[in-house]
Amino acid sequence: MSHLSSPPPKHKGEHKGHSLPRGSERGSSSRDKDRSASVSSSGSMTAGGKGGRSSCPPSVPQRAPNRLINEKSPYLLQHAYNPVDWYPWGQEAFDKARKENKPIFLSVGYSTCHWCHMMEEESFQNEEIGRLLNEDFVSVKVDREERPDVDKVYMTFVQATSSGGGWPMNVWLTPNLQPFVGGTYFPPEDGLTRVGFRTVLLRIRDQWKQNKNTLLENSQRVTTTLLARSEISMGDRQLPPSAATMNSRCFQQLDEGYDEEYGGFAEAPKFPTPVILNFLFSYWLSHRLTQDGSRAQQMALHTLKMMANGGIRDHVGQGFHRYSTDPQWHVPHFEKMLYDQAQLAVVYSQAFQISGDEFYSDVAKGILQYVSRSLTHRSGGFYCAEDADSPPERGMHPKEGAFYVWTIKEVQQLLPEPVPGATEPLTSGQLLIKHYGLTEAGNISPTQDPKGELQGQNVLTVRYSLELTAARFGLDVEAVRTLLNAGLEKLFQARKHRPKPHLDNKMLAAWNGLMVSGYAVTGAVLGLDKLVSCATNGAKFLKRHMFDVASGRLMRTCYTASGGTVEHSNPPCWGFLEDYAFVVRGLLDLYEASQESAWLEWALRLQDTQDRLFWDSEGGGYFCSEAELGAGLPLRLKDDQDGAEPSANSVSAHNLLRLHGFTGHKDWMDKCVCLLTAFSERMRRVPVALPEMVRTLSAHQQTLKQIVICGDRQAKDTKALVQCVHSMYIPNKVLILADGDPSSFMSRQLPFLSTLRRLEDRATAYVCENQTCSLPITEPCELRKLLHQ
Repeated sequence: MSHLSSPPPKHKGEHKGHSLPRGSERGSSSRDKDRSASVSSSGSMTAGGKGGRSSCPPSVPQRAPNRLINEKSPYLLQHAYNPVDWYPWGQEAFDKARKENKPIFLSVGYSTCHWCHMMEEESFQNEEIGRLLNEDFVSVKVDREERPDVDKVYMTFVQATSSGGGWPMNVWLTPNLQPFVGGTYFPPEDGLTRVGFRTVLLRIRDQWKQNKNTLLENSQRVTTTLLARSEISMGDRQLPPSAATMNSRCFQQLDEGYDEEYGGFAEAPKFPTPVILNFLFSYWLSHRLTQDGSRAQQMALHTLKMMANGGIRDHVGQGFHRYSTDPQWHVPHFEKMLYDQAQLAVVYSQAFQISGDEFYSDVAKGILQYVSRSLTHRSGGFYCAEDADSPPERGMHPKEGAFYVWTIKEVQQLLPEPVPGATEPLTSGQLLIKHYGLTEAGNISPTQDPKGELQGQNVLTVRYSLELTAARFGLDVEAVRTLLNAGLEKLFQARKHRPKPHLDNKMLAAWNGLMVSGYAVTGAVLGLDKLVSCATNGAKFLKRHMFDVASGRLMRTCYTASGGTVEHSNPPCWGFLEDYAFVVRGLLDLYEASQESAWLEWALRLQDTQDRLFWDSEGGGYFCSEAELGAGLPLRLKDDQDGAEPSANSVSAHNLLRLHGFTGHKDWMDKCVCLLTAFSERMRRVPVALPEMVRTLSAHQQTLKQIVICGDRQAKDTKALVQCVHSMYIPNKVLILADGDPSSFMSRQLPFLSTLRRLEDRATAYVCENQTCSLPITEPCELRKLLHQ
């Protein structure tokens, strides 16, 4: 195997990145990347490169559409007018490949992927390349968000046989779906150091005709090796590893990679990785009297503050972009993903619980304001993402970041009003320009803008504290805050007139589950019922549109049809492990936020279905996909890395722990132990690759608190005790409302609740550990004292 590429990304579990141009989309795991210029094979192919930028959707609608016109996925529809004779993933394509004895060309991406747009425009709209693909290959296009199982299997091959992975991912398969060559982005033609896509196609065509048996043998050998390497099982182990040891090693690995100046855990690109920040907060809680504990808290809070001040946060419209292309969090890759907003809302809320600093709660509220405005379906569900690219003006070619960047002239024209009381002549525009670091020449380095598309443009990033900006101009701090907020609002109103980035209005059960958590946790922490209501609406959407009552199964996707109605593919795309895990987490968070037991009841039912469909009864842990759904794929994997999204196995382990606390069902505790034991070797080898699972391991080996509030859900004294619990950072707990009805769902699950009494007919709290409950407490301040111990 050989390959030509940019500097290689770090492998799974490592958290150092490499400085790359803006748009190069590499991170600490395959799920964190959009693109890398490499090709891999089980034989000896070469290729790689990078290229231009594309419009989306395609600009040639007069051509007769291909089969993808009948699909629902926005990503597949973007390719419906290509000259390539695309097939969706399915038996029709596989049968054609076997009948005609042709290799399958599999191309995987997603609709807001910048480098996917580029390859679509450069290669898949190219008539000659289309002819080559149609004559010698069976071409299959997959939306990785619809079929994460297909994506994971072939990304495993690409990562194992090259320097990294990313999207678009392009893999050549035998008719039996075994991979033999793989890569990511290809330029259309050869360059000085890069082999073009057309050349790669010609070489693979010739190799298939001349050396097919060798390719098949190599493919089988690599697949066999991957099967062995990807196995995760309990083996002879009976118990998971020591939580204290895993905690310490995970913290030390993070400490070694920490950026003291700007926060975060890589040079560039830098991803938010909320799973790491969650781990640091829980590590702080269990080590808060130690130097390492204080260090963990400082690392997490400083990272969150630097991110919120940086250009990775949209200061005009709120929400966070996907990652920063530099160590300073300054110039982002501009797409906005739902899963980032969901997780960051939770971690900023936790930062507020821990620090009491309203800076963090304001950021959390801003994130959810953005989601409510831009990523929410009218029926309560949540869309996937907004693109990085958009036309600077109507009719122009899309450019990355065009919607979000500003020139000095634009800001000065929008904000010409003089600022009274300043020590020197000053307009509102000049104040904003100074505070957010805008310059006449633009504040984007040419190294981050290799195509020169952003010359003279600026990304807003906080350069000074409010206090420093106020002192610079002799103004009151609150006056500066008011002026800046008013200026940002004017920019926001002006930005409404720009062409908007493409919206991927597909809805995924998994990411909707994460978003239910985002609203539920933030609403509970801040005592904002309107946010909890948004979480409730999201859960209702999931139950109405993404749940099959007859089978008890979740559907993976649904789509926004014309008129805003909700539609599904036919046949439906059934849920994967992450759909169940993330939705169950969302429902547990929603129960604690709303005390409506119906959500807990549904979570239990979904967990039963998840266990039936995905549990490995021999090796422990959960497979990513159903056995039937993945039939024909060469691997059936267990997700083993917490990256931009947490591993579904990590989330499931914590769900099982909480469900045991809510119900007392021993089976779920046993499953939690089996799962943690199955992942023992992975945690021992690279604990920093699974910070969410290490966090759950610690929770398992400590004692879960059952905090029981006896009272009427709507009563003021009940709400006061509940809010006391929500205001505190207590990750290792379940919050239970006991309304005194012995026939209620919670009383049936936990019979001991009927023995707990209200004191003097007032709402009363009990903190129970190891089947022993505290004395009754009626005052929130007393409950706070007990929970602080």
